[in-house]
Amino acid sequence: MGLGDKIKNKAQEASGKVKETVGDATNNENLQAEGLKDQAAAKAKQAGEAVKDAAKDVRDEFNK
Repeated sequence: MGLGDKIKNKAQEASGKVKETVGDATNNENLQAEGLKDQAAAKAKQAGEAVKDAAKDVRDEFNK
């Protein structure tokens, strides 16, 4: 995963956490849900990129 992707995913996750916290504080269920959705999407992207990185590492080991 490129550094830019890692930064974007972490930013999306942090933004989601802020939305969730603000939603909690203001009793805004829609904002809470949007924050949770953003966090889940960011974590899914991170997991997908980790799988890609692992597959690349395995491929590189076989090509030595």
